[in-house]
Amino acid sequence: MARSFSEQEKEKIRERLLTACRQNWTQHGYKKTGIDELCRQAGISKGAFYLFFESKEALFCEVLCRVQEQIYREASQILAKRQDRYGAAEALKYIYREYDENHFLYDADTGDYQTLKNRLSEEQAGRLEEWNRLNQRLFLEQPRLKLKVKEELAVSAIYSLVMTIRNKDVLLCGHLEVFDFMADGLAAQLYE
Repeated sequence: MARSFSEQEKEKIRERLLTACRQNWTQHGYKKTGIDELCRQAGISKGAFYLFFESKEALFCEVLCRVQEQIYREASQILAKRQDRYGAAEALKYIYREYDENHFLYDADTGDYQTLKNRLSEEQAGRLEEWNRLNQRLFLEQPRLKLKVKEELAVSAIYSLVMTIRNKDVLLCGHLEVFDFMADGLAAQLYE
């Protein structure tokens, strides 16, 4: 007979699964992160996993949406406190550091990520797309930040700058120092 969990236990187990997934996904990738190992880390049986998530993809989608939400919320708070180009640069620096901690955020063009993406339901894919859209608009919809360039150029430049993380291991200086320097310069070029 399956063990029943209290609501409090369910919430704690769910959080342990999400944490284990985020850590394992960052270290090993989607394909090499197995439900068996995540369940072991969360202290539940594989059968109990499906009380919390309908599938492996549902768990991974939840992790990705939560990380995207956290990034959006924190970057928005930075921009709300400092409503100028210096605030934009600080928000970019925060985002870059989150990408550095969560490799799966910038591995979106790998076969590993494509496998996950192809297995997502329409609803899950829509949730991810909505977070991507919100994060793209974040630097455009700040009332006190006035762009000096077209929106498309601003979004493309910001995306390109954040994606320099893919080359962090070949830089002559520390990648955080390089990114911070470039973020300050980009913010000065994008905003009045």
